[in-house]
Amino acid sequence: MLTKFQAKLFFLVGTFLFSAVFLLLTYDSLKYVYSSPSSKTLSEEVIRGKELWEKNNCMGCHTILGEGAYYAPELTKVYERRGPEWIRVFLKDPQAMYPGERKMVKYDFSESQISDIIAFLKWNGELDLKGFPPKPELKSSTQLVDSASAAIVPPEKFKQICTACHSVGGAGGNVGPALDSVGKKYDLAYLQNWLRDPQKIKPGTAMPKLPLSDSEIKDLSSYLSQLK
Repeated sequence: MLTKFQAKLFFLVGTFLFSAVFLLLTYDSLKYVYSSPSSKTLSEEVIRGKELWEKNNCMGCHTILGEGAYYAPELTKVYERRGPEWIRVFLKDPQAMYPGERKMVKYDFSESQISDIIAFLKWNGELDLKGFPPKPELKSSTQLVDSASAAIVPPEKFKQICTACHSVGGAGGNVGPALDSVGKKYDLAYLQNWLRDPQKIKPGTAMPKLPLSDSEIKDLSSYLSQLK
């Protein structure tokens, strides 16, 4: 049983000790933050993007750096997964990208605001998070690709957007079907019409109507028709 003096002394010593530990840990954390290479890439764009992220309560649905809600996809490494062009197209009109599926609000961001959000997501994705978030364990598969198809150079638009969902030669996303032999299944005219409006060709398809110019549709359909 402690005396009144001992209890008071115990309280004071404990308070002082743990306050010192707290201040030491705070100093160490701040020292790490400001010495980190990421602090040198904290541009005005990134700061504006973070302000837009907070203003629109994106964390009410999404998670980033382990914080936020779990209603919508985790976005810490979204820049690495999807790429800037895919994110740009998606933010312009989420519903158009996934008709009848996505419930994300269309915020009507300006081009500059979208660029700021992309800069913010890129900055987060490049942080040294010691392996967080862990990459999912995906079953690897071997794709046999025709040597002639492998030599065909894909258009930039394909590399920027299409590979987020589709793969060629085992490289790319696995959300949509692999496109290795798509040129055997469909002719050039069909591919052009498909890229112009997938919903018109196959109502209810998961393939979005992408904002592609006529020249981009021509380049993409020509490339896809050669994959045999």
